[in-house]
Amino acid sequence: MSRIRVTLKLATSLDGKIALSNGESEWVTGEAARRAGRALRGTHDAIAIGSGTAVTDNPQLTTRLGDAPNPTRVVFDTRLRLRVDSNLAQTAQDTPVIVMTQDDQTDHAKSLKILGVRVVSVPLESGHVAIEPALEALSRMGIESVLLEGGGHLAAAFLRAGRIDQLEWFTAPILIGGDGRACIAALELSNMADVYRFERVAVDELGPDLHETFTRSA
Repeated sequence: MSRIRVTLKLATSLDGKIALSNGESEWVTGEAARRAGRALRGTHDAIAIGSGTAVTDNPQLTTRLGDAPNPTRVVFDTRLRLRVDSNLAQTAQDTPVIVMTQDDQTDHAKSLKILGVRVVSVPLESGHVAIEPALEALSRMGIESVLLEGGGHLAAAFLRAGRIDQLEWFTAPILIGGDGRACIAALELSNMADVYRFERVAVDELGPDLHETFTRSA
């Protein structure tokens, strides 16, 4: 079983915020950056989000770029909050949806399964879906690459697990302020020696926005 490669995609203000304090985020970056971000989806086997993003944004997570392939949609959903009338559940017959949760035998899980959603039971760690067992389950399904899109708590969990291999960071020349929603939740570091280090390997201007690619430092 091969190790899944995980890319974290972020679209933020200069001060690392993904939305205002009230959750408004349309749009932080411009159209060119959003189009490039959607194109990234077509280069990965799967795209993953947390339950908060799934419930709040109700996304489709498709490429919306002509013939570009749509990745398998994955939701890390400890309490199984994905609604049966969500865009993801309602399109599961067309593009696969996998939900990682603690119990795949509840009535709600069965309702999602009827719609074509694949509900997978995985162990918990610190009260949330454990990253490594979830990735191992995806690997057994033939998935080799995952694009991680949100939100901040899921990004932090992947970082703590040491499972972010690459960053694709889109930055807009705007400031939102300290009350905005952070792109990565608290990591609770107390020593600079423990920070997560990456090396920038590419940079591109997309209109007013900047797209930087980073790989994990050895």
